[in-house]
Amino acid sequence: MRIAIYGAGSLGTILGAYLSEAGIAVDLISRNEQHIKALQEKGAQIIGKREVTIPVHALLPKDMEGTYDYIFLLTKQLENNKVALFLKPFLAEDGLLCTMQNGLPEPELMDILGSDRVCGCTIGWGATLRGSGVAELTSEIDTLSFNLGLPRPGKESKLKEIKSILSHMGQVTIEENFMGARWSKLLINAAFSGTATVFGSTFGDVSQDKKARKIVQSIMKECLDTAQACHITLEPVQGKDIAKLFNYHNALKRWFSFTLIPLAMRKHRMLKPSMLQDIEKGKPCEVDAINGVLSEEARKVGVPTPINDQVVAFIHQIEKGTMKPEWGNLTKFV
Repeated sequence: MRIAIYGAGSLGTILGAYLSEAGIAVDLISRNEQHIKALQEKGAQIIGKREVTIPVHALLPKDMEGTYDYIFLLTKQLENNKVALFLKPFLAEDGLLCTMQNGLPEPELMDILGSDRVCGCTIGWGATLRGSGVAELTSEIDTLSFNLGLPRPGKESKLKEIKSILSHMGQVTIEENFMGARWSKLLINAAFSGTATVFGSTFGDVSQDKKARKIVQSIMKECLDTAQACHITLEPVQGKDIAKLFNYHNALKRWFSFTLIPLAMRKHRMLKPSMLQDIEKGKPCEVDAINGVLSEEARKVGVPTPINDQVVAFIHQIEKGTMKPEWGNLTKFV
């Protein structure tokens, strides 16, 4: 069995390190030449919630050969069309590409690779690339979890094999209602990643500050209302029913939801959004694939998303350099 992690940045490096430590042969692949060189020479150095260096097998895309039974995809969605076309000849005929990306990436990948060659996975933990070969695990060890699902039935046995692989790192749940799991992750990313990117902060920062938390809560509500209008039932996240906990239709439940947010994020308080990391590196970020997707789906069903729309607009301005990611942006929300 051949396995590849394509787009081995922060998350992929840590996943690859865990699998390699468990004795699973896996290729860590990235276009970042300095990062690959460091992985080849020194191994994958994990810092933060775990401190360890693990030898891994890393290579550049140009050095890929043969086909893989499983490819875990962790690149940014901005180039999904190009990436999927590149990976197509490297995916075995009966292989499966498992997208671990944010948002709703499966439909585009299925159009290119085939509806029976793509599955999805949401990740319940976070990481930050601190340097070449160095990835910081920013979530607590007991949050290391994955939720797997098939957009189309037919490869259930393959999905069980992927579960077996990922189980070497953390808890893995196969979701019958995978789109519900996707929407649960979209809610978290849109609300916390989007807001924290605008403010140049961590998940913990926006959870603790009451004004920023109101923005987070508003986006969560916009996502919950949109999912309901789309007839999507959100799946629990790490055993917690986020729809039951955070949806509200009266002042008391709204207060309860607001109070609960910092508690829900306490194990992820150090998490720094990947969108913010991209902006700091001068790269375009995935706002259109995260917050933008929420706004797009909401428009289809007539649900207003004014706060989320502002986050999208602000992040685009930050990308253009006409705004900076800073706390002063709190005053710009209306």
